[in-house]
Amino acid sequence: MGTDNLHHKRKAKLANALQRQNANRKPYDKVLIVCEDEKSAVYYFEEVKDYYEINIANIEIDGSCDSAPISVVEHAIKRYKSEAKTDNGFDRVFCVFDKDTHDSYGKAIALCAKQKPKGVFYSIPSVPCFEYWLLLHFKNSTRPYHATSKKSVGDIAFDELQSEFSKNHLSEYSKASRDIFRTLGIERLNDAKRHAERALQEAEKNQTDNPVTYVHELIAYLQGIKDPKSDAAKKLSSSILIF
Repeated sequence: MGTDNLHHKRKAKLANALQRQNANRKPYDKVLIVCEDEKSAVYYFEEVKDYYEINIANIEIDGSCDSAPISVVEHAIKRYKSEAKTDNGFDRVFCVFDKDTHDSYGKAIALCAKQKPKGVFYSIPSVPCFEYWLLLHFKNSTRPYHATSKKSVGDIAFDELQSEFSKNHLSEYSKASRDIFRTLGIERLNDAKRHAERALQEAEKNQTDNPVTYVHELIAYLQGIKDPKSDAAKKLSSSILIF
């Protein structure tokens, strides 16, 4: 009898918590963003959420998975299915990961693309890495990245970004930095979005994915998330360049 009462109390507590969450949720999409680590990308999107005052009941940024792209997508699927069992499931799920030297990159994109219902799951990759997106805040670069005997493509992009921070008299860039969005500024964000779109067009023309990023599409979506007339969701890429 005592065990049954405890079970019912826990169930009621969970139901009440869910009711409170639903009450706090605003009348726009509930979003899950899964990143490949708990540092740079997670910190960046937390800042984006705060800057655009997106309700915390409408967005979750999760970096609690391995760095491999396939781990990001599998974790996102697990979270989506778990939340779908409630009355407060996610409307959109974004998987943010790097290509870098990961073997599971193509597999992750394919797995994300086949999820149902359509129009919920999106891959948001960067080639070679998230630092390329940040680099586009400073310049319109489409120079491909190639590993050397001493450095990976990700390391090279990181060093290039560090150089831009130094040239612009900004504090040293670190994956552990929690104020990158604020440091780069909204003026540079607009430049980065234009540069990313141009880089994607150039990549399509040249039949390559080195370099590209789709982070600008997620940013545009988040900027318009509270506007029912926004068409940013329609501009999210349904297919990703893979070469």
